[in-house]
Amino acid sequence: MGESPAGLTDTAKTGPDYGSLSGWAFVWTLTGIFFGGMALNLTPCVYPLIPITVSYFGGQKSSGKSALFIHGVCYVGGLALTNSALGVAAALTGGLMGALLQNPIVLGAVCVILLGFAASMFGLWELRLPYGLTQAAARSYAGYFGSLFMGITLGVVAAPCIGPFVLGLLTWVASLGNPMTAFLVFFVLSLGLGLPLFVLGMFSGQLEKLPKSGMWMLWVRRLMGWVLVGMAVYFIKPLFPATIGTAVMAVVAGAAGLHLGWIDPTRADFIAFEWMKALAGTAGLVIAAFLISSMVVTGPGARFHTYSDRLMARALSENKPVVIDFSAAWCAPCRELDDVTFHHPEIVRLSESEFIMVKVDLTQNGNPIHEKLLVQYEVKGVPTVIFINASGTERRELRLVDFLPPEQFLVRMADLKRSTSD
Repeated sequence: MGESPAGLTDTAKTGPDYGSLSGWAFVWTLTGIFFGGMALNLTPCVYPLIPITVSYFGGQKSSGKSALFIHGVCYVGGLALTNSALGVAAALTGGLMGALLQNPIVLGAVCVILLGFAASMFGLWELRLPYGLTQAAARSYAGYFGSLFMGITLGVVAAPCIGPFVLGLLTWVASLGNPMTAFLVFFVLSLGLGLPLFVLGMFSGQLEKLPKSGMWMLWVRRLMGWVLVGMAVYFIKPLFPATIGTAVMAVVAGAAGLHLGWIDPTRADFIAFEWMKALAGTAGLVIAAFLISSMVVTGPGARFHTYSDRLMARALSENKPVVIDFSAAWCAPCRELDDVTFHHPEIVRLSESEFIMVKVDLTQNGNPIHEKLLVQYEVKGVPTVIFINASGTERRELRLVDFLPPEQFLVRMADLKRSTSD
């Protein structure tokens, strides 16, 4: 959630919501984050900790399988506790983040910071924590608290490798501003990071089957570096036309695929690594092709008008329903509505013939007409889409305060149209 010039949050619903994520998009996002957490185990800072962690759990076997299982749960729980708390704290700053993300200078600064972290993942500079902090985090304790403490402090010990990625993810969830989304994102990330260690701890006899440390782990760091580059482009996109932003994302995805899959010379002595490289390279090229094709096949968007009293009077005289979209450039769900829902051919057709569509852009403050509309329609956040029938009365039950796929949006338009003709 972000805060608009008028003090708006970018969502205004009650009950659970997932920011700009919904449906299968939400599921696939969490799936990607889970596997991203698993991939972090392969970085040079975390992978060497696996034998230490497994040895610790192996020392608890004398207590029995059930006690060992509880130790593992405490370990993963400590990891999830730390990361989820960070995610929720970041999301609670969403109001401030949304207001700041109106400013091109701030967007540019976020982009530069993420690119700087990406450079550390590419090995151009090294992120180091104070020695005392690292030593304190590496201290071990006995009992279940010891397992919990190990999980809590894993992020500190492994910060040089996982810190940039986690900080980039924190910036993203802060821009969404939804604490529930932030909690789920970092909880799933923690499961991905902790589950392999948990399984190895339970079956420590399988440790000798793990591949040896080597240069291949630097390739995993570079993979995370490309993820941060993509996040940097995501934040800078609102400053450019949609087609340019999509083109840059396609270039980044294609470059990442070529580099990770074929240009990077890293090799390993286990065959699964070659499959990892091929999969990462292919995924990058497929994403790039998808983004380019979306630019080609995307037709004209819905026809939006600037709000005016004369326009509303015309809607009444022509007996046409009105859809008013309150949005802002820094609002992720707003951009998704523009890019997906309002480009649906049927919605475009209806916007030209049977509806009057109005856009109220709240990216910048100071517009007295917009301020009056916010009060008049009791708009609490962006996105907010309101549906007004031909008699000038809002159908409040149709009000939308999040991204909605075009098929479901069409259902609301059809409902509004029926009430107009009744």
